[in-house]
Amino acid sequence: QVQLVESGGGLVQAGGSLRLSCAASGRTFSDYCMGWFRQAPGKEREFVAGISRSGGSTIYADSAKGRFTISRDNAQKMVYLQMNSPKPEDTAVYYCAAAISMVREEWRYNYWGQGTQVTVSS
Repeated sequence: QVQLVESGGGLVQAGGSLRLSCAASGRTFSDYCMGWFRQAPGKEREFVAGISRSGGSTIYADSAKGRFTISRDNAQKMVYLQMNSPKPEDTAVYYCAAAISMVREEWRYNYWGQGTQVTVSS
């Protein structure tokens, strides 16, 4: 089992910055690839970014490329999502998740956090 707890959400102005954090506990954190997803009101949950076990490889949704950065600290069992120049359409509940592989498909993630709300004002 892996327990994940997100933090760092809140209200941010468009063009500002925000860093989301996800703290992991339980089984060996470095055994898992990590991902960030988001779900906006009335929409399905969607992939945002993923990172490999070592942190050496990352993947992003087109909407996140160039603005968001995923990173991890295996010693601290943390994963982060740095959000730069957020837009109102980035408003959503953001979730971190753990998977065996670095993938985009939601169904392949085994463990999920409870989510943190991000609201971007224009």
